[in-house]
Amino acid sequence: MATKKNSETATQVRIGISESNQELNFETESTREEVANLATKAFESNSSLILTDSKDRTVIVPVAKISFIELGATPDRKVGFTSL
Repeated sequence: MATKKNSETATQVRIGISESNQELNFETESTREEVANLATKAFESNSSLILTDSKDRTVIVPVAKISFIELGATPDRKVGFTSL
């Protein structure tokens, strides 16, 4: 049985990588404010942005390679059945 994630804390993160047409897309259990604070601290210290995704994997990106960071709410996943 699947467990329902708390959509209040789940955040969709999209990070653009400079000099690459690839983007990092993942979901984290951290709030938008937590991710934004971590990003701000990483930029201020000119270090790496370190985040953990919802599958408990660690994502490390050097701030010199980040072209943008987009944070959004994770949409509710709707599953339904219809009758014809």
